[in-house]
Amino acid sequence: MKYLLLKHYRGGPAPVVDWAPMEQWTPEEVDAHIQYMRDFAARLEETGEFVDERALAPGGAFVRYDGEGRPPVTDGPFAETKDLIAGWMIIDVESWDRAVQLAGELSAAPGPGGEPIHEWLEVRPLLTESLTVTE
Repeated sequence: MKYLLLKHYRGGPAPVVDWAPMEQWTPEEVDAHIQYMRDFAARLEETGEFVDERALAPGGAFVRYDGEGRPPVTDGPFAETKDLIAGWMIIDVESWDRAVQLAGELSAAPGPGGEPIHEWLEVRPLLTESLTVTE
């Protein structure tokens, strides 16, 4: 069963730890955070549970269809938005419980001072080709 782990830079439930925004971290703290995620992905590659992952740039826009012969409508970017997705990871695991377990481990990525940031991760099951939830 495949699940999407969404890393919200902003948004989601109130943080457990009040950590400084990443742009205020030292370069060493940022490197340690990224290395933790790389090591986590490498471990999942070894177990066959890793599918893909990407970090996202903060820019972007909402886009929608506006009718035949008309250009798409865009709205954004919204620097002030309360919700900003920093990245995502797709995992392929045997159960919802395993997906939640792994999300909890990924949530322990270090932040300022090398302490776990306890960030909230959104866990979402992917739909199968027949448009059913893979739970």
